Amino acid sequence: MKILAIGDIIGKPGRRAVKELLPALKLGLGIDFVIANGENAAGGKGLTPETAEELFSYGMDVITSGNHIWAQQEIVPMLEGSAPVLRPLNYPPGVPGKGFVTVKGVTVVSLMGRTFINTIDCPFRAMDALLSSLDRKPGHIIVDFHAEATSEKQAMGWYLDGKVSAVVGTHTHVGTVDARVLPGGTACVSDIGMVGPWHSIIGDDKDEVLSRFLTGLHQRLSVAKGARVTFNSVLITTDINGKAIAMERIDREAII
Repeated sequence: MKILAIGDIIGKPGRRAVKELLPALKLGLGIDFVIANGENAAGGKGLTPETAEELFSYGMDVITSGNHIWAQQEIVPMLEGSAPVLRPLNYPPGVPGKGFVTVKGVTVVSLMGRTFINTIDCPFRAMDALLSSLDRKPGHIIVDFHAEATSEKQAMGWYLDGKVSAVVGTHTHVGTVDARVLPGGTACVSDIGMVGPWHSIIGDDKDEVLSRFLTGLHQRLSVAKGARVTFNSVLITTDINGKAIAMERIDREAII
């Protein structure tokens, strides 16, 4: 099976790049399943039902998220419904939404780290609980680990080696070069990257970000402008038992 995992989609430029590039990638690479992190797809922060439906129309199977999923409150009813839109699994009990879903025989988990990011429940123990609760473990399990620290993301890959098909890191918007298959058959990459404006600072307007660093004053950031958009993703190839046999970066560029 060939599974494409797409990095954080940043605002309208990211959505337009997905529209332009994804159909040809699916056809050319023989992709069977697509997941993407959509927590920045609506105006650079959060997700709305409209932007989620737009992404599904381009060929997404599951949308994962992270710490910004609550930025647009209108997404909450969708999180609680049947749509394959996820919030991190390791939020405390009682939080709206679901942390995993099974679509087309693939179980996708949205998970969030704790180092240099929100203080929530332990992601390692949350995965233990989930895996033990599955009566019949599906062959294909993909974990989007939305975390800041590279060490925490690599640690999760090793912790779940042999238990899931892949652990793909998101959140930093900068792709890493450590894509590999671990000895137990779990594909792992510290960060996929983003789908967002190239002339930016992790997708945001560079002048606004520089102002924050130079003045120390907080201001709302806007999505960067410009026609050149980077598209970062990884392609995971699995066998019939859900073990990863290959992982490679798929990085493209769109002019929108």
